Order: sequence, then C-alpha cells, then structure tokens
Amino acid sequence: MERLDRRLGLLSSLPMTVVLLLAFLAPMLVVALFSIMPQKVFSLAHAPDFSAYSVFFSQGYYKSLLWSLGMALASTAILLVICWPLAYGMAKVFGRFTLVLTIAVVMSLFVSENIRLFGWVLTLMKGGLIEGHIRAWTGVSYESPLYGVPIIIFGLVYVYLPFMLFPLAQGIAMVPDDTRQAAVDLGANRWQVLTQIDIPLAAPGIVVGSLLSFVLAAGALAESKILGGQAVIAIADDVETAFTFGQNWPLGSALSMILIVIIGALALFGVSRVDLDAIMGRKR
Repeated sequence: MERLDRRLGLLSSLPMTVVLLLAFLAPMLVVALFSIMPQKVFSLAHAPDFSAYSVFFSQGYYKSLLWSLGMALASTAILLVICWPLAYGMAKVFGRFTLVLTIAVVMSLFVSENIRLFGWVLTLMKGGLIEGHIRAWTGVSYESPLYGVPIIIFGLVYVYLPFMLFPLAQGIAMVPDDTRQAAVDLGANRWQVLTQIDIPLAAPGIVVGSLLSFVLAAGALAESKILGGQAVIAIADDVETAFTFGQNWPLGSALSMILIVIIGALALFGVSRVDLDAIMGRKR
C-alpha cells in the first residue's frame, strides 16, 4: 500500500516537475552557459571563458551585491519587527476584521509596483504633496528624503510587506493558545511567553516570511532606481545594464548566476530549518 501511494505521488507530481524543468531549470541552465561564453560570441564551440566572473571582483561589482544584500537584510529585519504585532492581531485578536485587513493588503498588490513608487516620489519630492501643504500652512520648506539609502529601504519595506505579513500570521496561528495560557499560569511574563513560546513555535512562518522578503528585496530594481535615483547601484541594476546598454551578455549572466547561487544557498539553508509538514497542517 505504501509503495502504491508513493507511485501515485510521483505520478501526481510529474506535471509540476515538467513545468519546473522547462520554466525554471532550463532558463537557469541557459544563463549559466551564457556566463562562460566569450564576449560577443554566442556559441559553445569555444573553450569556456570565466573572465566575466573575474570582472565581478576586478571592476567592483561585488560592491553592488553587498549593497543589495545589506539593504535586503535591513528591510527584512524591519519588516519582521513591524509585521509581528499586526500578524499577531490577524491571527489571534482581530477576528472577522482579519478578512477586511487581508483584502486591504492584497488590494495593494493589484496596483503596479512602479506606479505606487512614483506615487511616493510625487508625495516626498521637493515641491511635492507633503512640502506643498507644509509650506502653505507654515511657510517652512523641508529637505526631500528621496535619493538615499534610507528611502530605498523604506520602499523595500513598503512593497514587500505582504510577503512577510501573511506567512508570519500563519506561523503565529500555529501557536496553541493553551500553551501560552499554561506558560502564563506557571508564572511566565509577557517577554518570556514571546521569546520561549511564540517565537519558537511560530518559527516556520518567521523563516518563510523572512526568506520571501529577503529574496525579493535582494533582486529588487525599481526601488533603487525610482526612490533612490541610483544613489546606490543595486546588483539587479548592473545585471540590467550588462544585458541592455552594455550588450555584454556573459557579464550579465555571470552576475545573475552569482546572485542566484548566493540567494539559493541562503534559501535552501532556511527551508531546511522549516517544518513543512507543520506549515501544510500534516501530522506525522
């Protein structure tokens, strides 16, 4: 019976496996092959050329990668802090209002990311919506916060909030109320309940939300270009430039592969720490 279930499971997963092979692994293989081609030579007949990878260090592209990873890490940490109380309320407190809040957050995803970011530009720019009202009421102007690292991180937090909020709410919902109540009855204070009950038991949601937010933020491009005005060059911007204006596909592919390997390693490490059966509601 167990062998039959395993065969049925393999057959059921076959369509998705084919889709992943064609839509995910095949493009990655093409990018990997382009990364070892000589420049402006679209052929595998030549010997592998790894010069594009050496350029990553010699021309300072590693700085863009460090900036992208650093801003992604900062935005993920901020998202975890600001989403925890909201996710806790959605999972434990708000009741029917949770549906209204969920719809409100999801509705924001119906509007293009670029349009929303340009809306912030019009709001925060010098002479924009905020300064216009402040100057009209007080006669005082202010320095625009645009075109810097903090505003880029703000944009990452703003755009990727749903990707932290919903997994975190799911993780917190997995924490039994009886366990928390038992800890309180035994004399635990709120900090002890948070650190010894809530966070460990909600760890799957924390890990999934953090991974989603970090991976998306590390490869983000619009935030640094629209809000940051390229005050900081993100690795995704270097990839786009190499493929378009530079017409250096091996370099763009090499930068992409370096980012994919680093993000993939972090994602696999995080997923290995997650109890997927618990997230899917399956009991062992």
